[in-house]
Amino acid sequence: MEQISRTCIQAKAFEFALMELIYSKRDSFHPLWSVDSWVKFLIWLSLNCGLSGDKESLELFAQAMGSPLTSRMRKIFFERALEDLSLHVMADPAEAQVLIMPITIDKEIDDNDIVQALQTIGLSEKVFLSSAAWERHDSIVSIPWNVKNDI
Repeated sequence: MEQISRTCIQAKAFEFALMELIYSKRDSFHPLWSVDSWVKFLIWLSLNCGLSGDKESLELFAQAMGSPLTSRMRKIFFERALEDLSLHVMADPAEAQVLIMPITIDKEIDDNDIVQALQTIGLSEKVFLSSAAWERHDSIVSIPWNVKNDI
């Protein structure tokens, strides 16, 4: 039982450190909100893990990280929580739309808050700001990208 607890603690500490690293570095790789920024982050991470930047090393890094961890990292990389507006934004350029949802279930999403959130995180030039292009699904608002994003 003690070994399971140690392993669990180590895994949680690793995940916490990795997520904090993503939070602190994700705005450093330009252009933001693009596949290029995600790839640059992964290359930077692999180089800091001691691998070279050649194709073989990068493929080894990707395999070692595994799909579940890489998917979780990508999700964190392209999400933002705006506490002051009580909004959660999911803006992966591989998806057809940006999703905006309230952080708390009792909040109704205001169009002005959405526009402010998009401007705050630097997405206002990449999505349609007109609410006429938006779709509402109960408490979630989906906004299409206004530029072609590379997947």
